[in-house]
Amino acid sequence: MIVQASLMELEAVLMVARRGRFRAAALELGVSTTALSNAVGKLERTLGVRLFNRTTRSVALTEAGQQFIAQVAPAMERIHEAMEGARSQRAKPSGTLRINAFPTAAREILPSLVLPFLREHPQVHVDIVTEGRLVDIVEGGFDLGVRSTDLVPADMIALPLGAVRRNVVVATPSYLEAHGTPMIPQDLSEHSCLRVRLPNGAIHRWPFERDGQSVYVDVQGAMTLDEASLARTAVLASIGLALAMESDVRDDIEAGRLVRVLEDWTPTLPRLSLYYPSRRNPTAAFKALIDFARRQSRASSALRPP
Repeated sequence: MIVQASLMELEAVLMVARRGRFRAAALELGVSTTALSNAVGKLERTLGVRLFNRTTRSVALTEAGQQFIAQVAPAMERIHEAMEGARSQRAKPSGTLRINAFPTAAREILPSLVLPFLREHPQVHVDIVTEGRLVDIVEGGFDLGVRSTDLVPADMIALPLGAVRRNVVVATPSYLEAHGTPMIPQDLSEHSCLRVRLPNGAIHRWPFERDGQSVYVDVQGAMTLDEASLARTAVLASIGLALAMESDVRDDIEAGRLVRVLEDWTPTLPRLSLYYPSRRNPTAAFKALIDFARRQSRASSALRPP
């Protein structure tokens, strides 16, 4: 014999088991106590077993009821997840997406990914939190993270973003005219350089590489900063040389406000990746952002020279 039960009857039994009282369960489900009692009674008659022992003061699961709940509850959770997943497919993307990123990464994705996405999906709110340290995005309550590809945790799904990245050493034309142009990394010892403090308190040593040879220089200068945007302001004031992400100073270089030096000593860096944990039923907003990022990644790959 095939036993049939409606979702309402199953929901009624689960809610009574969870709340321990018919009245509280009825309020939770938004139905009358009589309707709830009738649904539970109907399911008990269909199954041919009593699921609850009832008194005027309490409701308790029978042994058969305990076994039934143990098997039905996980199945009902999967049904609800499937229904939410189906709704998300038709829903218009909305709500908040929280993204954690390095400050430099956030500056790169803001004009190239986030702003174009928001123009396409104006009902979505994007909350970007920048941190210099690596964080667990799941524990921190973030939907996604943006980091250098080589720093993405192994258990995350990663989607490469944008083009290759590069550090550049820059100075104003007036600074170079007054102090000369460094030709090799070791020449930096004769120059004023903008030092950068890392989140762990250590001073960042400037990395260089050419022909397989790596050099790290502990530069000296008039200022120590902990934010790259401050370094841009200072280098434009001709305080000294700065090591910056190319994307942060590209407009200044093209406008002639800054000049690149030691170009053959600054190799490319790993690309950025948008990463996230596997999730069974993503929201419409989350799915829309991932699809948007994938389209951008494909377009970027098509434009990249072989």
